[in-house]
Amino acid sequence: MTVSGTSNTHLLLQPDEVPPVLERNAGGASALLFTCDHYGRLLPRALGDLGLPEGELERHIAWDIGIAEVAEQVSRALDARLVAQRYSRLVIDCNRSPKAPNSIPMISERTTIPGNEGLTHEDAELRRRVIFDPYHDRITDVLDARKAAGRPTILVSLHSFTPVYAGIARPWHIGTLYQHDRVLPPLLLKALRAEPDLVVGDNQPYAVGDSTDYTIPVHGEARGLINSGIEIRQNEIAEPEGQQRWAERLIRILGEIEVELRRKGLA
Repeated sequence: MTVSGTSNTHLLLQPDEVPPVLERNAGGASALLFTCDHYGRLLPRALGDLGLPEGELERHIAWDIGIAEVAEQVSRALDARLVAQRYSRLVIDCNRSPKAPNSIPMISERTTIPGNEGLTHEDAELRRRVIFDPYHDRITDVLDARKAAGRPTILVSLHSFTPVYAGIARPWHIGTLYQHDRVLPPLLLKALRAEPDLVVGDNQPYAVGDSTDYTIPVHGEARGLINSGIEIRQNEIAEPEGQQRWAERLIRILGEIEVELRRKGLA
């Protein structure tokens, strides 16, 4: 294992490293805009492996297992834009305010992150500028352009969650997460609960909040957009078969919801 800090590093990402923001279907005609805050688990070379074995970097503490493939399939099938973050939340969590105490986690699910210990203010600011800001600046630019063009936006933030947390099994297959929007979440809940094989969470296993989330409060609610988060249990989408099954389900459900909102003049 190697642990690298950033105090003496002028470039957190070298020119040949993968850029933090991934976009798909930039010309998509759908009103749906998908974001994926925890799409990837890359680490900048300058940070080594943060002092963690590979097994830890494959866990939920590093990324949202399975959601990348689901997001790609849904975006493609619905002709909807996707903006995603390729770097691990262990570098900096792109669904937390940079001012939040857990923006750069020292401990995640009882795992100590050695490479995040003893960071200076400059270290943290470098991670924000290089990883966090480009992602959220891109979402802002996309939303600004859509508004200028008179295009409606339905913002959907895609995530996945662990089957067990703190020793307690989670019964939900999928959850709809929201705070203020009263348009999309009820439609999602109704459609998902009509599926005979699902246990559906209403703001479970998480609820959106200004202190615990960033993408939906800042990009969705502050703009008054129709919005919701979606969380899928990771054992449902850890393998390609499950990813395809869930993508097909979301394509059908979200496609029908978009048609309904368009009919109402909301999309």
